[in-house]
Amino acid sequence: VQLQACGGGLVQTGGSLRLSCAASGRSFSSYVVGWFRQAPGKECEFVAAIRWNLGSTRYADSVKGRFTISRDNAKNTVYLQMNSLKPEDTAVYYCAAVQGLMMSNWHGYEYWGQGTLVTVSS
Repeated sequence: VQLQACGGGLVQTGGSLRLSCAASGRSFSSYVVGWFRQAPGKECEFVAAIRWNLGSTRYADSVKGRFTISRDNAKNTVYLQMNSLKPEDTAVYYCAAVQGLMMSNWHGYEYWGQGTLVTVSS
């Protein structure tokens, strides 16, 4: 599975961005796809995940109510809609995929995209 993440950019506090994670190589149908982020000097942090076949989701407490993860079967793409962005959301965002259980621990994910930078100005 190859993952291609895009959609990052510079936005003001309170603004919105939508990140995309497109898969090639095989279908996401049996996978869990997660979004993680890493700010400078900080550890990789779980953001959200979705189980492709069921559509079930999980979110970090820090983004609940602001971020929404979704998927598009036809495009084999997972999205992360980010609203009400805050400066503390500034990070490189990565999408990752794994077959099996939904998890928030980045160590468990098998496949990773290249990352896309999100910068939220105050």
